[in-house]
Amino acid sequence: MIAHPELFDLSIAHMDCDAFYASVEKRDNPELRDKPVIIGGGRRGVVSTACYIARIKGVRSAMPMFKALKLCPEAVVVRGRMDVYVQVSQQIRQMMENLTPSIEPLSLDEAFLDLTGTETLHGHPPAVMMTKLVNQMESELGISGSVGLSHNKFLAKVASDLDKPRGLSVIGKAETDAFLRDKPVSMIWGVGAVTRESLEKAGIRTFSDLLRWDRKDLGAKFGSMGDRLWHLARGQDRRRVSAHTPVKGISNETTFHDDTANIDILDGHIWRMSEKVSDRAKAKGIAGRVVTLKLKTADFKLITRRHSLRDATQIADKIYRTARDLFDSTGHKGPYRLLGVGISDLTPETDADRSGDLLDPDSTKRTNAERATDAIRNRFGPDAIVKGRALR
Repeated sequence: MIAHPELFDLSIAHMDCDAFYASVEKRDNPELRDKPVIIGGGRRGVVSTACYIARIKGVRSAMPMFKALKLCPEAVVVRGRMDVYVQVSQQIRQMMENLTPSIEPLSLDEAFLDLTGTETLHGHPPAVMMTKLVNQMESELGISGSVGLSHNKFLAKVASDLDKPRGLSVIGKAETDAFLRDKPVSMIWGVGAVTRESLEKAGIRTFSDLLRWDRKDLGAKFGSMGDRLWHLARGQDRRRVSAHTPVKGISNETTFHDDTANIDILDGHIWRMSEKVSDRAKAKGIAGRVVTLKLKTADFKLITRRHSLRDATQIADKIYRTARDLFDSTGHKGPYRLLGVGISDLTPETDADRSGDLLDPDSTKRTNAERATDAIRNRFGPDAIVKGRALR
């Protein structure tokens, strides 16, 4: 229950699932319910996310795995299942679309929604409909979420973090100035460690500090970021909830437990990453014209290679073969500590994989075989068919 004088007048919402990946794993494996769970790779990897039990011990997203396990040695480490997370995300998206067409996803587990004008359609104000949404998510999917409700996107996102998990928080227009005044500027989405350090050098730690700066001076000091800060310090955000924000690229990478130059092991990783990128592209109905390979050597040297395809693709086989060619073209013998594969220059899937490859007449057969494999996996599960190279 929540009471607020503007509760039924606010229509910009931000919904954020609570520890999404970990919640899915606990849902699918009840034995994990009361245990600290970390989603990520081996000891040399990083934490993708952690459940709230692990977070109490100090575990955070993007933390090196070895550090997370020092803080919470009893944690159960689970490798992510992106195909399952994408499927659950799509189910949540369908629930959102029953409320409003104005949805702006930020990732698989969070999105902005603009419910302006929907009260007539649903017979209830946005606050009630957002409550119904998270209740439906939990009852039908076993996934909880937190909601922030306000008069713009900036404040709606801030509000969604105020009472996690299973929270509903409101920031009204009348209280905006008082609410922000003593809050740290690190609350602003996009203000990371580097920006925060620059602001602190200028004597800016809180919103009150920002309010003392002239708009021109902030612009001169911090460029376009300065003008944005001037507006946000006053709780102003004119950005609209856009249902058509383009995805710039899809990628997957891993940091190895031990540096490796073993070609078979590296080849297996290139395939698995290509398959994950392909799965995400197929789930989103898009394809990429540029394939990128990313390598980091044992001495932290970063190597990046790209290749533009004749046609955009979402086919794992084509992504893999291109990425493997890029790997061979580096001429570097390793060892490597990180490997990544991605696609960019994205287009709708209807424009992808239209023409065959005259230099590789079997490519069409492999594409058709992959589509058939996808159909079998959709029916019988992701492990129904596994390529041999994926076991390396």
